[in-house]
Amino acid sequence: MVLLHGHPRTHTTWHRVAPLLVAAGHTVVCPDLRGYGRSTVVPTTPDHAPYSKRAMAGDVVALMRALGHDRFAAVGHDRGSYVALRTALDHPDAVVRLAVLDCIPIVEHLDRADARFATAWWHWFFFAQPEKPERAICADPDAWYGSLAPGRAAAMGEDNHADHLAAIRDPDTVFAMLEDYRAGLGIDRAAEEADRAAGRRVTCPTLVLWSGRDDLEDLHGDPRTIWAEWATDVRGGVRIDSGHHMAEEAPDELVAALVPFLAM
Repeated sequence: MVLLHGHPRTHTTWHRVAPLLVAAGHTVVCPDLRGYGRSTVVPTTPDHAPYSKRAMAGDVVALMRALGHDRFAAVGHDRGSYVALRTALDHPDAVVRLAVLDCIPIVEHLDRADARFATAWWHWFFFAQPEKPERAICADPDAWYGSLAPGRAAAMGEDNHADHLAAIRDPDTVFAMLEDYRAGLGIDRAAEEADRAAGRRVTCPTLVLWSGRDDLEDLHGDPRTIWAEWATDVRGGVRIDSGHHMAEEAPDELVAALVPFLAM
C-alpha cells in the first residue's frame, strides 16, 4: 500500500503507523508528495498543472510500478487524500482499495463554502494568492506553523518533527506546497467537476475516516454521506478520537480501522 501525507507534513508523519501495518503483513510505501519534504520541486505553469493532483497521481503510479507494485491500496490524509482520490479515478486498474482520511472532494468543500467554512479554512484562499503567502510563511515558518510550541516535537516524534522543520524552512518547498493549493482551487476543481458531470466514480472499496476533534464533521456533517456520491462501494468508516494529524496522535486506532478494511 502507499500512504500519502498531508500539509505541511512529509512522509515521516506515518512513522507510528507504518510499522504497525508492516507487522500486520502489509508492504508499505511512504513517499513525499511532489514538492513536499525532500521530493523534487518542479517549475510551475500559469495553471499550476505541474502541482495538480493528476500530476501527483501519476507520480504515485510510476513510483509503485517502479517498486514492482502494479496494484495497490492508496491511503491518503488531508492533501494526500486528494491525490489518493485522483489516483483511484485516473488509474482504476491500479488502486484496489482507497482510504480517505479527513477529506471530502475539493469541489464538495467549495460547493459548501459559506462564512463558517471561509472563516475556518481561510488558508485555502490565502495560499492561492500569488507571492504573498510565501512572504508571510518564509518570514518565520516555525511561528506560522506553531512548530516550536511546547510538546510539539514529542507529540510528533523527534525525527518526524526534524523532517517537518527542514521542509517548512526551505523556501522552495514552501513554494511547492502553496502550488498544491493553487492547483486545488483551479485545475483540480475543474477535474472533479468534469468527473461529476460524467458520472465517473471510484469503483474500488472505499473507507472514510475522520478526526473527531477536528472540524470536518462540524462543517459538513457525516463525510460518508458525501463520499457515497463519489464511490460505488463505501465500506463504512469511523470517527477517530484525535485531532487533525491522526497518524501521529492515534496510530493504534487508525491501524485498527485500516487493517480489517484492507483484508476485505
